[in-house]
Amino acid sequence: MPFDVLSGFLSADGKALGRPVGVAIDKQGALLAADDVGNAVWRVSAQRRALRELAHRGIPAGHA
Repeated sequence: MPFDVLSGFLSADGKALGRPVGVAIDKQGALLAADDVGNAVWRVSAQRRALRELAHRGIPAGHA
């Protein structure tokens, strides 16, 4: 059964806080998601169930 592994890109009133536009898998098997509204790359790890921001605002997502 499908389930959300990455959410929270919309505020309660529907405003975009982020917009995932591309995904990839890294060498450890974690999901990487590029966010062009938040200007960030997010990493979702199954081992830790952690969400970590790799690229902070002001750093192009492709340079993380």
